Amino acid sequence: MKLSKNFASLAVKATFVASMTLAAAGAYAKDWRGWNIHVEDYPVSHGMEAFMAEVTEKAGIGGKVFHAGVLGSQPDAIEQVRLGIIDFGVFSLGPMGQAVPATNVVSLPFIFKSVPQMYELMDGAPGAALNAALEEKGIVALGYYDAGARSFYNSIKPINSPDDVAGMKVRVMNNDLFVGMIEAMGGNATPMAFAEVYQSIKTGVVDGAENNPPSYESTSHFEVAKYYSMSEHLIIPECLCMSKKTFDALTPEQQEIVKAAGKASTDLQRKLWKEREAASMETVKAGGTTVNTIEDKSAFQAAMVPVYDAYLAANPEMTDLVNLFRNAE
Repeated sequence: MKLSKNFASLAVKATFVASMTLAAAGAYAKDWRGWNIHVEDYPVSHGMEAFMAEVTEKAGIGGKVFHAGVLGSQPDAIEQVRLGIIDFGVFSLGPMGQAVPATNVVSLPFIFKSVPQMYELMDGAPGAALNAALEEKGIVALGYYDAGARSFYNSIKPINSPDDVAGMKVRVMNNDLFVGMIEAMGGNATPMAFAEVYQSIKTGVVDGAENNPPSYESTSHFEVAKYYSMSEHLIIPECLCMSKKTFDALTPEQQEIVKAAGKASTDLQRKLWKEREAASMETVKAGGTTVNTIEDKSAFQAAMVPVYDAYLAANPEMTDLVNLFRNAE
């Protein structure tokens, strides 16, 4: 009888171990799904494909990147990543603010002094603070992609100082921060759908808008707004993010592979983005655009004081995080 009990005990233990092994395997045995808003031939898309390929090769996990938003809208996809329904994706930290309020900080005008500084801060302590905030909401940040610097373009004149924006009608994204940014320089902010911008500039409904060079070029906005001024007032990175549920189900070895793949993917995407930006600038210059670089942005930064004051008054809990970014060298 004692022997039978021992056998029974061993059988229970064996069953438990087997079930735990199957559970662990099942967490990564299924193919991963990756969400991407961009078309297939785009720097972000190539970075994501490289990430998935490396994970498949080195960790034995299959998966597919679904481009062009076919898995749903960005807000919906962010929520599905949090729930583990979608395994990973690349998301702009602008819309991410709805799910993770701390990420709104990088939407503050001139929070970054330059794109190279953005790399440094997002790869350093400020980025680590955002990583922690994301993880609290069920998202693991594997790297921060370059989404370019947004600059002003218009049909009237080059912009070299905030005074040049005064009186201009400027299309902005529908966000109080961006409306406040234009108003702080004396301009008239006009939120509207991006698809309406070309015709609105052409007909004079607005004088200009703001965006990164590839967007300015690929939409042909340079045909109707011949002045592009490198203010770089908004530098909003995109996050290569993974569901914490998916990540936590991996073995420690697989987690290290995934983190290394995320770093390699980020490096590749940043390189490809620089190449795409350079090509876009060549196209718009050849098309007759006057491009001017604003070397000293201090006047623009000083004009943003009311924008920061209003933001921090409404979000006092973000003061330390804002200072972490602003006080960085």
